Amino acid sequence: MWWNNLSLYVDPVGGGSLYQTFQAPDFVFITHPHGDHFDASTLRSIVTESTQIIAPEIVVAQLPSSLREQAVTLHNGDQMESEGIGIESVPAYNLSAGRLNFHPKGIGNSYLVTFENRRIYFSGDTEDIPEMRALENVDVAFLCMNLPFTMTENQAADAALEFRPKIVYPYHHRGSDTKKFKSTVGQDPSIQVRLRDWY
Repeated sequence: MWWNNLSLYVDPVGGGSLYQTFQAPDFVFITHPHGDHFDASTLRSIVTESTQIIAPEIVVAQLPSSLREQAVTLHNGDQMESEGIGIESVPAYNLSAGRLNFHPKGIGNSYLVTFENRRIYFSGDTEDIPEMRALENVDVAFLCMNLPFTMTENQAADAALEFRPKIVYPYHHRGSDTKKFKSTVGQDPSIQVRLRDWY
């Protein structure tokens, strides 16, 4: 994502070659330590000396020492501002029996990022938790939905209908029926659902 000549990455993995055509990151947000969200070798390939890494404590502790110096630890509920960007860490965790061990409460972060008056929400891996449902004035939301690790299409749709982002992208959906999500959320004409060929 780009804003005002700044480049922001969220959970970059897969090797540095995937990012060669993109501007080097000014910010890297990491939601939690699972390998499909946090890969130290990828970070070594893309991070520059001026990159700020924003991550939960458990991720910062696992960073190579050279990268740890560039990291800012955010716990659930923490807020900061840098380069004119407001950053809030929102909890990300599981609620359902049988899924609690995947993402325990207090470990991972979602992020609410504000550029001037635009608010962008990245869910990371989470279910439709109260903290998500209580979000307000979200312009764009990126919502995960993949079982058994996060939430169903119905859970994600129900949450979106409650906090009502202006635009919502399903992402990290791994075989979920995103068209079902779109048809449900589409009942509210004030929410625009955008489907992309993402993982």
